[in-house]
Amino acid sequence: MTKIAIFGVGLIGGSLALCYKGKPEFTVIGHSPNPNSVEKLLKRNVVDHATTDMAEAVDGADYIFLCVPVGNLEEYVQKLMKLPLKRGCIITDVGSTKASITESAAAHLKEGYYFIGGHPMAGSERHGVEAASSHLYENAFYVLTPAEGTPQAEVDRLTSLLSHTKAQIVQVDAREHDDIVGAISHLPHIIAVALVNQVRGYNESNPLYQNLAAGGFRDITRIASSEPTIWRDILVNNRQVLLKLLKDWNDEISRFVHLIEQSDGEGIAEQFRIAGEFRNKLPERRKGVLTSLFDIYVDVPDHPGIIGSITSLLGNARINLSNIQIIESREDVPGILRLSFRNQEEADRASALLGKEYAVHV
Repeated sequence: MTKIAIFGVGLIGGSLALCYKGKPEFTVIGHSPNPNSVEKLLKRNVVDHATTDMAEAVDGADYIFLCVPVGNLEEYVQKLMKLPLKRGCIITDVGSTKASITESAAAHLKEGYYFIGGHPMAGSERHGVEAASSHLYENAFYVLTPAEGTPQAEVDRLTSLLSHTKAQIVQVDAREHDDIVGAISHLPHIIAVALVNQVRGYNESNPLYQNLAAGGFRDITRIASSEPTIWRDILVNNRQVLLKLLKDWNDEISRFVHLIEQSDGEGIAEQFRIAGEFRNKLPERRKGVLTSLFDIYVDVPDHPGIIGSITSLLGNARINLSNIQIIESREDVPGILRLSFRNQEEADRASALLGKEYAVHV
């Protein structure tokens, strides 16, 4: 029997738990300092056992997953080192920054235990254990960042365990991970927040900014609604990488300032061309560090009952609709209704079904 202890059983930790829960070769223990959270985990049948006691959670554990905020990881590793862990236990985390915790763990780790940093590059627009799913990691990249000197046999052991998530395991140096994820996730979050706050400032003197900021603007800035405390810790933790990225970003913006000042239409078009060429090469259907949205747009006549007709069609076909939005500002969007789905398969089925009666755009 393999025992897995999970600290922080929310969306990420809960989804991990569900990958092992119910399989006879695994026992899954959840930990939370909050008794109400412990009760919730048991009621939702996410784990086999839950406790507020750290020592009880790790007693005999073969694997320990730290699914707590980045800012708390070092504290948890230090606390674990004061407990009588099982010899050969592997400790791993799921944070989106890797260099600092990998170095800190190496400094505190006792002989006979192993720390291997991890980052499952998948998520959801929803939060908490209520949103947990055993399918969250399917086809997503799951990055491991073992420190230098970590026995490959231990990395292979963790990789074998993670195969149950159906993720694609990738082994990367911790600092290289932070450089890449900083560019493709952390920097975009900063840009989205800055852009929304810029428009918010304009809106103070003219409320039309808020009223007209629909459609494309909401789409490109949706990550600005991310949980503030989590992102505070991530950005502070990865600050050196982000300071360089922000300097490079300022250089890119300065290039556009110059092109616009010079009315260089050809130069502007070229920037869009090379960006579009690169973006079109990006994988479309693989889960990434930024949560994918599976949306379709439906152009429908504006008359009573049309939304009910569409939802009935989807319901009768057992297609699960995640969200529906009526779009008033149609700039940058091709339809009056935006329908969101949990995965690409559902979106494709809905597109094929609705396309028989309405104009559908993907």
